[in-house]
Amino acid sequence: MQDTLSKTELKDFLDTKVIEYNTLKFIESDPIQIPHQFSKKEDIEISGFLTATIAWGNRKSIIKNAKHLMHLLDDAPYDFIRNHKTSDLESLLPFVHRTFNGNDCGQFIKSLKHIYKNHNGLEGIFAKYQEDDSLQLAIHKLKLHFFEIEHLQRSQKHISDPLKKSAAKRINMFLRWMVRNDKSNVDFGIWKQILPKKLSCPLDVHSGNVARKLGLLTRKQNDAKALFELDTNLRLLDPNDPVKYDFALFGLGVFEGF
Repeated sequence: MQDTLSKTELKDFLDTKVIEYNTLKFIESDPIQIPHQFSKKEDIEISGFLTATIAWGNRKSIIKNAKHLMHLLDDAPYDFIRNHKTSDLESLLPFVHRTFNGNDCGQFIKSLKHIYKNHNGLEGIFAKYQEDDSLQLAIHKLKLHFFEIEHLQRSQKHISDPLKKSAAKRINMFLRWMVRNDKSNVDFGIWKQILPKKLSCPLDVHSGNVARKLGLLTRKQNDAKALFELDTNLRLLDPNDPVKYDFALFGLGVFEGF
């Protein structure tokens, strides 16, 4: 298809798909519905972060398990994180999603408490370490601060590191949720200190395959280099809100089998 579409035609095609998929209906089948259950800023960002952390595999399973996890946190994640005692973490032990288990869950609760107590929360980390055109260094710094307290070694694998060549799909998705602010009310736009132009596309099998078919990506692996290539091309289409095209790439891949 890339042979037949000019840059203008490609932009028009993708813009149409963004309008089609970036709607409230998108929320019904997407893990973003979990943070949409909350109204307090900290509840939205913590529920979003934990949901994004387990967002791999079957989407129905992700949503079901994220709902269960919120229930284990008394459907008040910020309050639970801030005020939990060690004994409260025992209720999390039976939790499991793929390779993320109850022990990881307890570690994440302790690390998030540390982030909110000592680093001005999740937004504080990303705002502090953001670069002019990227949040990838900030993801690396989040991981460093997340595990600077005593921690389980096994839990480190559940936060990706772009400086170790990862595309960090799940955290980039979480950042899209928090930073993008549009009229459709799918993404939240509650982080005001970071501009949407700095976001990176959540690159996975679906978005990667569609991007290659459209000539937006040539690299075969879905890694940090591929992400940089895709980001560069999406910013040519819309320098201020490049990650809106995630809706188009994802919709084309998942809903249309493009």
